[in-house]
Amino acid sequence: MLLTLVIFYLLITIAIGLWAAKRVKNTADFAIAGRHLPLVMIVTTTFATWFGSETVLGIPAKFVEGGLNGVVEDPFGAGTCLILVGLFFAAKLYKMTLLTISDYYRERFGRTVEVVCSLIIILSYLGWVSAQVTALGLVFNLLSGGAISIPLGMVLGTASILAYTLFGGMWSVAVTDFIQMIILVVGLTLIAMFAADMAGGAGKVIELASSKELFKFLPEPSFDQIVLFIAAGITMMFGSIPQQDVFQRVMSAKDVNAATKGPVIGGISYILFAFVPMFIVTSALIIMPEQAEALIKEDPQKVIPTLVMDKMPFVMQVIFFGALLSALKSTASATLLAPSVTFVENIWRQFFPRISDKRELWTMRVAVLVFSICVCAYAIALQGTPIYDMVSGAYQVTLVGAFVPLVAGLYWKRATTQGAIFSIVLGILTWILFMATPAGEAFPAQLAGFVMAIVGVVIGSLGPQAVKNSHGSHHRVVGVPNAGA
Repeated sequence: MLLTLVIFYLLITIAIGLWAAKRVKNTADFAIAGRHLPLVMIVTTTFATWFGSETVLGIPAKFVEGGLNGVVEDPFGAGTCLILVGLFFAAKLYKMTLLTISDYYRERFGRTVEVVCSLIIILSYLGWVSAQVTALGLVFNLLSGGAISIPLGMVLGTASILAYTLFGGMWSVAVTDFIQMIILVVGLTLIAMFAADMAGGAGKVIELASSKELFKFLPEPSFDQIVLFIAAGITMMFGSIPQQDVFQRVMSAKDVNAATKGPVIGGISYILFAFVPMFIVTSALIIMPEQAEALIKEDPQKVIPTLVMDKMPFVMQVIFFGALLSALKSTASATLLAPSVTFVENIWRQFFPRISDKRELWTMRVAVLVFSICVCAYAIALQGTPIYDMVSGAYQVTLVGAFVPLVAGLYWKRATTQGAIFSIVLGILTWILFMATPAGEAFPAQLAGFVMAIVGVVIGSLGPQAVKNSHGSHHRVVGVPNAGA
């Protein structure tokens, strides 16, 4: 019965997504909803993109193991990222009327930097989308009592998201996000209230968390702990900024006011609401202490689903899985669309010049399909990797490779193409070196890469210029389908 209701809910969201797809007439509609989204939809779609499997399953698992200190990366770093985007990046990028974040790299630093940063951004999405697909596989497996294997569940989950993202692009994503966020917020709030009641009141849950020192946020005052804390904090805080899904939300806004305020409100809402799953998992320690302790040792990601399935009535189970699927689908649809649009606009077009907008729209849809298949295969291959680790690992590559050139390009007039190339090369090589050697155990690889990326842009920009500053040969004007082809 539960599985039937969940499938019915999936079919409804697919129908809504396909209805929204009727608005897609060109690539600007597909990629950034034709820049028509109001502030409320920018808030819901930024919040929805962030609130995924790691927030419902990954963050609570980390929280019961290491308290707030264990989740500095997400939600604190991730939510702060959206706030920083709204305050320092949205207005500048929105006024440039670009289709992708990689278009910016081309306009500022030329083709080479555009292609390299596009590849870095596309690569980073594998881990993030895989985390959502993995959780979808887990949901289908749980709901079917093991009849649907996790890999088959991953395939079914991917197909359900693909059904509307393929046709409606950003319009379908934004409209379904809006509905799914209402279900998510109401659903998880009801589950938290019910769990608090079962645990003997919210006060008891907070008291338990306090007694276990789960509210401890700051690290121990030692060099190692402080460095690890900073590295974890900046991974998503800065590494998520040069991401196409964030950029798409900014560029989809109907005006600069919605583009700047939307991510700030979305980021604050995300940090605050991420406490709800943490509250639910702590209440599980009171409601089913022995079972919860056993699951924390075996797979802490299963604590909340087990609490709902074993201890709560059928209505609460329907609400929980509706909320969980809303979180997964909203994040996965956004993160399937972003790399596909980047690939077509910034890599494919290097080799196959733009013939017509209709042809490019068709190519974007094919790219979404191919990327979905790759992600599903990657998720199946990585089965068993914790969801939180999948997500945090995804952002390290953009932190060390794409963030510094973006900031330098926007805020430092003396930044050059050579500086951007030095930054990317030094950042990524240092990161790989630390990841592959024992040096990474002494000092976090992503922090070492980030520091060297800053060094690279300064040395490369101020030193003798061997690389010519070459700017992009075309400027894509959003909303004018054939402009500057």
